[in-house]
Amino acid sequence: MRAVLLNTGTELLAGDVHDTHLAFIARDIFSVGLRIEERRTVADGAAIGETLKELFSRAEIIFVTGGLGPTSDDITRDVTAELLGLKLHENTELLASLKERLKARRIKWVSSIARQAQVPEGAQVLPNENGSASGLYLKENINSQIRSPHIFLLPGPPRELQPMFRDSVMSILRSIVKGPPRFERRFYKIAYMGESLIEEAIGKKILAIPGIELGYCARPGEVDVRIIGKPSALDQADEIVRAELGDSIFTTSDETLEEVLVKMLTKKKQTLAIAESCTGGLLANRITNIPGASVVLLAGYVVYANEAKIDILGVDPKLIEEHGAVSEEVARSMAEGARKRARSTYALATTGVAGPSGGSEEKPVGTVYVALADGNDTKIKKLFFPSDRETFKQLTAQAAFEMLRRN
Repeated sequence: MRAVLLNTGTELLAGDVHDTHLAFIARDIFSVGLRIEERRTVADGAAIGETLKELFSRAEIIFVTGGLGPTSDDITRDVTAELLGLKLHENTELLASLKERLKARRIKWVSSIARQAQVPEGAQVLPNENGSASGLYLKENINSQIRSPHIFLLPGPPRELQPMFRDSVMSILRSIVKGPPRFERRFYKIAYMGESLIEEAIGKKILAIPGIELGYCARPGEVDVRIIGKPSALDQADEIVRAELGDSIFTTSDETLEEVLVKMLTKKKQTLAIAESCTGGLLANRITNIPGASVVLLAGYVVYANEAKIDILGVDPKLIEEHGAVSEEVARSMAEGARKRARSTYALATTGVAGPSGGSEEKPVGTVYVALADGNDTKIKKLFFPSDRETFKQLTAQAAFEMLRRN
């Protein structure tokens, strides 16, 4: 079945908001054998209706995001009903729920909010437990006089759309799509290994298998490998991937490296402390984004200034004076000081030159030291990431996490 995603919202085209819907929806619908064949993004206004009308003729399923709120630019519901020749009716249960929700949050009721209780005749309401805009499902040819595909109208905010999609939309899709999926997907995540090296290791061998689709997605310090095909072909490809990449694969599911770390540390009943200079708290931030992090992370020290390294972690001032803050010796002392102070199993430390200034001939911008202490031994790596500050920090964090994972 041909599935299309239509994102609405002038803020998307203005660059004020980053679209995350395609990645989420495309991943979830794959399990029922669907793939997004086309993605369109249009501004609020007449373009919504014009695009929907165009898509009706060639799509079998349309996911529409945004435009279900209470303001004057939220017209997705109205435009869709008009195109399908359906009257809008006020849903008394929805209206009562909206009033109760606002009352509980001590938000003043204004008449425009009632628009969110308007439902096209015959549409199924998709509950929104995380916001005020309910979703809507309009079945195929809901008006027998007008040919139309299955249409899902979904709220724009990801924190509202994603739970609604998994709780309501997926069950409807399973009833629409008949039979087992025609293809499956395997997914491998590799940290701190270049895309070209991965391609060299597995590319030709996997593509020699008939009926296999191979793809890569690179981001700072990480590459996703994706293979799609029939189960028998995927089993052959899986053997190649695992034989060639082995322990470089940190997960075969949609997990982050920090999620894997938290799980590993929890399972082993081990703990972690983090001492950060150049990464400014990024490592601790990523770890604490994971539920259950409080079991494993004991402390995070952001010691940007030399005085903080000395006062908080006990780094010897002579080390900084003799070797500089960006050095193997200081990285070692930071990691060991953090582990000792927090009494943790492990400690990670980062110190480097993020740039764009501050580098030297000996230590150019992009130079970074990552240290891992475990009480018996301290490992240090000198790395070089000449890039913008944010990418530098991401690459350093990935290198540190992968260092701990492999340990």
